[in-house]
Amino acid sequence: MSDSPLVLAVDSSTTGTKALVVEADGTVVARGRAEFGMANPRKDHYEQDAADWVTAADTAIGEAVAALDDADRHRVAALCVTPQRQTFVLCDADGTPRRPAILWLDGRAADQVARLGTDRVHQLSGMVPDVTPSLYKLAWLAEHESDALAAAERVAGVHAYLTHAFTGEWLDSRATADSLGLFDMAALDWAPELLDAAGVRPDQLPGLVDAAAVMAPVTPDVARRWGLPGPIPMVAGCGDGQAAGLGAAATRPDEGYLNMGTAVVAGVHAEAYRHGAVYRTDAAGLPGQYVLEVVQNSGAYLAGWFRTELGDPALHGAPDPALEAAASALPAGADGLLTLPYWNAVQSPHWDPRARGAMVGFAGNHGRAAMYRSVLEGICLETGRNLRALAEATGTPLSSIRIMGGGQRSELWRTIMANCVDVPLVACTEAEVSALGAAAMAMAAATDADVASCARAMGRLGEVTEPDPALVARYAEIGAVQGELYGRLRDVFARLDAL
Repeated sequence: MSDSPLVLAVDSSTTGTKALVVEADGTVVARGRAEFGMANPRKDHYEQDAADWVTAADTAIGEAVAALDDADRHRVAALCVTPQRQTFVLCDADGTPRRPAILWLDGRAADQVARLGTDRVHQLSGMVPDVTPSLYKLAWLAEHESDALAAAERVAGVHAYLTHAFTGEWLDSRATADSLGLFDMAALDWAPELLDAAGVRPDQLPGLVDAAAVMAPVTPDVARRWGLPGPIPMVAGCGDGQAAGLGAAATRPDEGYLNMGTAVVAGVHAEAYRHGAVYRTDAAGLPGQYVLEVVQNSGAYLAGWFRTELGDPALHGAPDPALEAAASALPAGADGLLTLPYWNAVQSPHWDPRARGAMVGFAGNHGRAAMYRSVLEGICLETGRNLRALAEATGTPLSSIRIMGGGQRSELWRTIMANCVDVPLVACTEAEVSALGAAAMAMAAATDADVASCARAMGRLGEVTEPDPALVARYAEIGAVQGELYGRLRDVFARLDAL
């Protein structure tokens, strides 16, 4: 029997929680999972019951621990949580929510973004003005539900809320609290002028702990609830995007990560703070470092939307091998059909909440296969453009990109992406890559090691997709035309929004 430590890693994401028990070499020895819902009470409003975060975590952790024998339960040495970002709740000191939590995808605060989203806020917070950071939704609450905001004893992101539920302490990691948009990002601390803009008092916020440092032990009652023999330390985590980079072992500035999930999110680590127009800046899971991240709202969501609305009805939006084969048989460029993939507005590089999707170039020879290929190409052309802008901003070319998410399972999509970004794509073989990143942070604390070394030891990498020089050149030509679409349609989008 091994006496080396195991760690418990939890990914509390938008509609579900995953728990892993992991060895130091990245071997997953047990798993658990639980789902929960969200509410959409009106247009652009997305909310959750924060209590569901705790219930789902308890269920997932309990399931994972139940799969261990007694000896392995005694080996579990630390816990780390990676949460959905930019989601928060107003609550009492005991954690009782005063209203439903507001999610990252909530878009109610467009007016507040327009008024408060200055260059100064961008420079200070690292967040390009956009409806995603909690800052603007807190300002919305200050205007529309001022009594609820003022009466709340705590304003807590998911990580802080779970930390209190598990340890009894109101603490948060610097690498998760940053997503509220209330940080002086260079200092990795709360910014008084941003608190004033949001209508938040300093006493409402949790204390801050460095990423990968021990925050507090879970309480004996919580440990018993999970089936553990005794309390274990809870380690300060990072947001799920940053954790994905760690889980992919992308720890150097020339190693990118690319999540081909519901949204397309890509990033690189940076040792010093910087901010830019194309990317947003997050606090990293590597203590004291940053992640520069580009974000496209429509990724696998858009491919799934096409299959659901225009694909084989019998498949109900599931992957369609026949559609994939037909799209693969078409040449690059889908016979002249171009897609602007802004079904859910656009973040990188334009950050325009009024932008919409478009297909341009229809002719009588275009069918479903051409449309589907064009959708995938539009997503990938945007990703390539964003990553080139990111590399130009940092001055560090990417040597490889670690890919994850459901989109990587499509050979067609993976191949188009490699040729649009012109960098080798290395597949991550562990599906729960964000949880694996949290495991690296927990293992670093449990073994007194550095996070980067643990991440590199635990990463699970597989197949490499190399770009084809001829297709890289072809997509550069196509991208030059596709890249003009937003500028030519921007005024039309604003007029449509006003109708």
